[in-house]
Amino acid sequence: MIDIVLTVVAFNILIIFFKLFPKYEINNLQALIVNYFVAGSLSLYFSEQNFSLDYILASSWIYHAIVIGVLFIVTFNLYATGTQKVGIAITTIANKLSLLIPVGVALILYPNEQISYLKIIGFILAIVGIYLSSTQQKKLVFDKKYIWLIVLVFIGQGIADVIFNNAQKTVVDEADKGLFFMCLLFMAGLSGIIILLGQSIKEKPQLKFKNIFAGVIFGIPNYITIILFFGALENSGLAATQVYPIISMGVIIISAFVGLILFKERLSLRNWIGLGFAIFSIFIITNY
Repeated sequence: MIDIVLTVVAFNILIIFFKLFPKYEINNLQALIVNYFVAGSLSLYFSEQNFSLDYILASSWIYHAIVIGVLFIVTFNLYATGTQKVGIAITTIANKLSLLIPVGVALILYPNEQISYLKIIGFILAIVGIYLSSTQQKKLVFDKKYIWLIVLVFIGQGIADVIFNNAQKTVVDEADKGLFFMCLLFMAGLSGIIILLGQSIKEKPQLKFKNIFAGVIFGIPNYITIILFFGALENSGLAATQVYPIISMGVIIISAFVGLILFKERLSLRNWIGLGFAIFSIFIITNY
């Protein structure tokens, strides 16, 4: 269970860093590209295997790493666009509800993943908790022509989690973790460069030192978060159908209190009720 707690804490450290980006006018994409290369370099440095291109290309996990890396940066950009076009609340809900995809796939692919009626109730409470804790109004109003953005955020994050879970279960052993994460993160960084080059056709983005610095600072906790998340799936003693919702709910709960204390973000009554549902869902999913 300690792996899950540490993963939740690490995710919230990333959220705190990310909340500071607008304050210092950090370019998200530039900082993220640097961050991925920093985290990938740390993965290589701490890897138990020496770098070998032939070994990597012949590995059983190389395609997992490539697809996850691309999805990391693409989904983030879709998320950023979604917050601008349809709002933060509904984009966040789509991102958080994507946990239903890895949970559903795990139940189909892995026979040892078991689910009870009480766990189903826990998942329903988790969904309600996500909705209530992420919204301020009873109705979510948005331009329907951007519904494709919401769907892509939901599917993109869900598929990334499915492949990540599959890699942990089937193809990545302890010795290969460092190289696997290195490839995944470098691929995310390279994909980000391609997106940046595409954006430069319309406008000329300036590469600023503060964006590079922010990326370096962000890359260290990001590396730690990925390692801890992989460890939570591997060593927590819980099934993936439990790990994903518990971590999602844990991040929502802690980030709400972090926002309240550090960023003076007010929580409405519906937000507090949503957090209550989230806490109760964790109890049910963990114990039943």
